[in-house]
Amino acid sequence: MERPLALALPKRLLDDRPRRYQLILGPRRVGKTTVMYQTVRGLLKAGVASNRLWWLRLDHPVLLKNWSLGDLVRAVVRTSQASESSPAYLFLDELVYAKDWDLWLKTFYDEPWPIKVAATSSATAALRERLHESGVGRWQDQYLAPFLFTEYLALSSAMPRFEAEPTLAATITAAMGLADAGGGLAEHRRRYMFVGGFPELLLHANEARSDDQTLLLQSQRVLRSDAVERAIYKDIPQAYGVNRPMLLERLLYVLAEQIGGILSPSSICGDLDGLSVPTFEAYLSYLERAFLVFTLPNYSESERGRQKRGRKLYFVDGAVRNAALQRGLKPLDHPGEQGVLYENLAASHLHAASQQDGVRLYHWRHRDDEVDLIYDHPESPLAFEIASSATHHVRGLTRLCERHPKFRGRCFVVAPEAEPVAPERSGDGIGSLPLDTLLIASGMFAERRLLHRLEPMSG
Repeated sequence: MERPLALALPKRLLDDRPRRYQLILGPRRVGKTTVMYQTVRGLLKAGVASNRLWWLRLDHPVLLKNWSLGDLVRAVVRTSQASESSPAYLFLDELVYAKDWDLWLKTFYDEPWPIKVAATSSATAALRERLHESGVGRWQDQYLAPFLFTEYLALSSAMPRFEAEPTLAATITAAMGLADAGGGLAEHRRRYMFVGGFPELLLHANEARSDDQTLLLQSQRVLRSDAVERAIYKDIPQAYGVNRPMLLERLLYVLAEQIGGILSPSSICGDLDGLSVPTFEAYLSYLERAFLVFTLPNYSESERGRQKRGRKLYFVDGAVRNAALQRGLKPLDHPGEQGVLYENLAASHLHAASQQDGVRLYHWRHRDDEVDLIYDHPESPLAFEIASSATHHVRGLTRLCERHPKFRGRCFVVAPEAEPVAPERSGDGIGSLPLDTLLIASGMFAERRLLHRLEPMSG
């Protein structure tokens, strides 16, 4: 199965306007290397000669790791007889294992060498000793998230026919008309929510539906080993020189207990002996750069107000949170656990959409009033309260509209069993939305925006 990024990259490399190298970043086990393999296949189908396609695994302990990236690429250019009209296509797996990788990419781009580049990197190592100015105007980071719900439904042949609109707001309105978007998908959502958006595990889930509980426990063990422990004990220490990974692991457990809540660094540091507030901030940034978690600032119309108020934290994939805490089967039957995971599910999908749309995602809290998620599109802003029940109160959304009128007619209560009701058709101006409808709309919209971003410039 080709993910949207794999469909778009071959076209982008063939028609490279504006000229950019493509760096694929994301959590472990989401299929970054597979996307590159599929991109190679796409170029072969498009007629690119195989002698112009070069795959360099730069973390290979014997063959390539100790070679200069410049020497390797020079050999590729010479052997393939690359030229401006017939460039070589370089696929650099685990790019950052090459010494001075960012300076070499700058050199290749500026001179310029007759090559086109796609590369992968493990999550945190991508930022190791990186000179940010080197990449400006030379390469693009392409974030590959875990499978969104729409991709899982496509994998399971359960995705309803649906096309995204130019904005998330319009896409949600269109999705509300789907007969099966708000119902009939509960079992799929349950499996997806607990297994996580990791291709190998989802494929296994589809093959073993009859033994769901055993599958859940197996997937948690795999995620704990590969996604959690490897990031904490290998990726982050290697990238940032962390010499106390056990403290980092303890911090992750504390954060996993607090998803959806307001972070209090001083309180967390008080619970973890030996953790200062500056160290907390550094460790939190490492976990974010490893694509394990993300934080949302408090919405304000001024940047100063956003920085002064508290942040909320979510996991990029809620199944990783369950794996970190070794929750086992508890979330299956615990209403409080399910509510937390519903909120994380909505937040992670809106986060993926915002990454592709160039829009900032917030929460909002003022005194005792709060709203879970704010999608701050300049023309079509949206606000969402995520709940377990469609009868959830709307006080926070009402107060938000009073203080920030631009959200009037753009607020929703989202719950698994909610009926789709547009804000203008409700008595209080606040709509309701099935959770599955929001997931489908945000997933399809994220895909549309990704494909749009990778389209070559005309002219």
